[in-house]
Amino acid sequence: MNEFPDCPVCAADSVYTDGALLICPVCGHEWNGDEQPAAHDKPRDSNGAELLDGDAVTVIKDLKVKGSSMVIKRGTKVRSIRLTDNPDEVDCKIEGSSIVLKTCFLKK
Repeated sequence: MNEFPDCPVCAADSVYTDGALLICPVCGHEWNGDEQPAAHDKPRDSNGAELLDGDAVTVIKDLKVKGSSMVIKRGTKVRSIRLTDNPDEVDCKIEGSSIVLKTCFLKK
């Protein structure tokens, strides 16, 4: 069992330590383990840019879609995203399928 807290950006549980920093291998987020994670009130992409309804974003990593053989390739452009109640997720349509994506895998 992992003794470190989940990543505050993408909620991955595979966090590891490097000196005084905690590092998430999934999204690359680094933070000091002593700091309390900031409350997310606005959705932000992997670079920290604020996301709004209707924005166009690009996928930064190949993503396997659960329950399907579909893979969303790196560099795929997604238009007209819709924000959800969770600031770490956005709803969008890719190849005619409605999909929820984590904001840590997107860039504006």
